[in-house]
Amino acid sequence: MANAPSRKVPASSRKRVEAIADEIRQYCKEHADPAKAGKWARYFTEGYDAWGLLDKDDPIWNAEKAAWLERHRDIGLSGSLELGKILFASGKYEEGALAIQFAEAHKELVDDSTLDGFAAWFAAGIGNWAHTDVLCGLVLSPALAGGRLSLAAFGAWRSSPLKYQRRAVPVAMLSLLKTEAKTSGLLEFLRPMMLDGERVVHQGLGWFLREAWKRDPKPVEKFLLEWKDRSARVIYQYATEKMTAEQKSRFKRVKSKT
Repeated sequence: MANAPSRKVPASSRKRVEAIADEIRQYCKEHADPAKAGKWARYFTEGYDAWGLLDKDDPIWNAEKAAWLERHRDIGLSGSLELGKILFASGKYEEGALAIQFAEAHKELVDDSTLDGFAAWFAAGIGNWAHTDVLCGLVLSPALAGGRLSLAAFGAWRSSPLKYQRRAVPVAMLSLLKTEAKTSGLLEFLRPMMLDGERVVHQGLGWFLREAWKRDPKPVEKFLLEWKDRSARVIYQYATEKMTAEQKSRFKRVKSKT
């Protein structure tokens, strides 16, 4: 694409991005609310670190976010990707959420050449299901469905050492179920992930398979039957959630004889 952002951010632009990150972080420090910081912790079994600012009904915080996005829109997608690396590195939930909003403002520029920039976010610190799923839903999934981002570009993500990066693959693919993409092809793409060892990945796979089954039951059922005695049961718990008890019974694991 002629207007795709460069992978490298000039030194002058990096300084600008670092200044923006400092501005955001300083605001967060000054307005942190320890009493609210653990409000959503129960939804994050692997830990939740926050400033205590995340509240969709807080007009001051929402106005400040809107002002940052408007004032710094000119950093483009390249700058937003660089900013995301800095913000996700802090581990603070609000900072990561804001990074995703910066990228969303330029989602029409997301294509294969920018995927490494998002991969760097996972290396920097994406470490929960919520950031992963929101990034997919707002940025990566629309690019896949729109044909700007190819499924093949996600190939290396399937074997990433980072479990949330792997989870992003089936979650981002949900949008393809609303396109003309063949279910069989999507299932084949996910085949190398069916023996993954992480629960968060199992949940993402099961979510995709459940939605794919609702769209096109036969190939999904064939796929589930193939893996039922080897893949994690969490995948099947999610994948068969909308099935009747009789339908679910087909996918019970056969106990090996000892």
